[in-house]
Amino acid sequence: MSIYQKLTQHKNFFLLAGPCAVENTEMPLEIAREVKAICDRLDIPYVFKASYRKANRSRLDSFTGIGDIKALEAIKRVSDELNIPTVTDIHSAEEAAIAAQYVDVLQIPAFLCRQTDLLVAAAKTGKIVNIKKGQFLSAGSMKFAVQKVRESGNENIILTDRGNMFGYQDMVIDYRGIPEMQKNEVPVVLDITHSLQQPNQEGGVTGGKPELIETVAKAGIAVGADGIFIETHPDPSTALSDGANMLKLEYLEALLVKLLKIRHAIL
Repeated sequence: MSIYQKLTQHKNFFLLAGPCAVENTEMPLEIAREVKAICDRLDIPYVFKASYRKANRSRLDSFTGIGDIKALEAIKRVSDELNIPTVTDIHSAEEAAIAAQYVDVLQIPAFLCRQTDLLVAAAKTGKIVNIKKGQFLSAGSMKFAVQKVRESGNENIILTDRGNMFGYQDMVIDYRGIPEMQKNEVPVVLDITHSLQQPNQEGGVTGGKPELIETVAKAGIAVGADGIFIETHPDPSTALSDGANMLKLEYLEALLVKLLKIRHAIL
């Protein structure tokens, strides 16, 4: 059974989780090991997530990474040692083939979901392609992104919703978008933590509302999301990227237990 089938044919939702970015070479394995243990106990398919480079930063002095290959090697170590799939973002067509040597899932950032060359390059690697819905797009319009990947010969597609821009410094989730995107016959993930971002703050550092993580996650599972995406960190206050909206790692298992109860209730 392929990784895609293991994720999409399981009775439970699947989880994409990990830190926002690779902060050092040891951190990915440490976090992945703990999350995997939780998911093994709860029978939740797990994909470790970490960005090897943060290309979309508000300020020039923001943390972007420890070096591309060094970070990709740290992510691959997770897969090699724990035997779990991994996902990372790519930002250009050239990066697709490089990242595909290290990870199982290539993630298309929300701001880049309409970039045809990026989608085609990701598709042609044969890896699973997770396309994040742009904050500026309707759920229905994501069918065109799906078509680009399919017409490039790849059926292993995931769509991820991460909310819509509302005003200038907030995000709002339209839960109607989950069943709308599922019409494309692909699994749909709700990105919990990025949906709670408060971008474009005056200080140049993105804010967030992590106190609403449980609320958003419960709603997403209740309306039938196939998977959830959560950025988590042992100490979000010290995270080098997106700490303001991350879930503290020690709270993850209790949240997943509650989400499974909702999942089982609606099946």
